[in-house]
Amino acid sequence: MIGRLTELGETTITTETLVSNALLFVAEGKLTAIGMMENIAQTCAARIGYFNKYILQDEIRIGYIGAVRNFVANERPQEGETVVTHITVLEEVFGMTLADARMTCGRSVVATAQMKIAVDGGVRK
Repeated sequence: MIGRLTELGETTITTETLVSNALLFVAEGKLTAIGMMENIAQTCAARIGYFNKYILQDEIRIGYIGAVRNFVANERPQEGETVVTHITVLEEVFGMTLADARMTCGRSVVATAQMKIAVDGGVRK
């Protein structure tokens, strides 16, 4: 559900995704609200996975959405449009990451949310 990583910082990550009917969460030619949440979660997961593998030299671990707060979908991007998802980590404690998310399409903010991601202690194969 993410196309490419465009920026990675210690507490930030930005991805771009082309909305197409090949994506699971596109209905009637538009990205669904569930698709927006999944894109946000996978953008968070890309950051966590990158840091685990390349910075901490650890295995990639399975993550779970612990909570979604204040999710607002202002509009649904259409097929052919590119969404940009920017995540800022607010806090990381005991395998939990609290992130602030902002998804844009062109100059419009299409969705915002806060998401908690829990990382499992088990290793993903």
